[in-house]
Amino acid sequence: MGNKENTHKNIVETAFKMFSDNGFDKTSLSMIAKEVGISKPAIYYYFESKEQLIDYIFDEICKEIEHQNDFSLDRISIDNFEAELISIGYRMIEEHEHDEYFNKIFNEYILLASRNEKYRNRLYEIQKGYLTTYYDLLKFGVEIGAVSAGNIESKANLLGMLIDNIGNFMLTGFQLDYRGIWKEAVTSVLKEDKS
Repeated sequence: MGNKENTHKNIVETAFKMFSDNGFDKTSLSMIAKEVGISKPAIYYYFESKEQLIDYIFDEICKEIEHQNDFSLDRISIDNFEAELISIGYRMIEEHEHDEYFNKIFNEYILLASRNEKYRNRLYEIQKGYLTTYYDLLKFGVEIGAVSAGNIESKANLLGMLIDNIGNFMLTGFQLDYRGIWKEAVTSVLKEDKS
């Protein structure tokens, strides 16, 4: 990786942390440049404005979230359906645990979305993606005989909303058994199918 690529990466990583810790309003390009070890004019070579940097990080976060919602049905069978569904949630919880900055910066974007239609529309698509992911998974479960066809949309919405809100609770510092909560939700959603 060249020097320009390294500097770009350092700017983005530093901004990600500083925006998370201080918020967008209390973080300037000058502060970011100083932390990276470059001059303020030099940062404009990479980003024309703070807004462009905020947009860039938002796009990267959205791509990562969309990637998390993309999983292969190839390895899911009637025998391992519940275990795979539990595992998908566990992986998301683990990602939240390992990135102390993600939930904080994501909440900054939620705040922006309350005032900016561009962010609101993209966050809407992300939320829709969570719901669609779980709907498609449960629909596949119906096709292979692992799930009954009743209330699929409600069950998918429950799981999508839960996994999304687990991150919010983690941000507030609640020390809960998130894996246990997720497993209980999956088991409860699938329980009537086994009755």
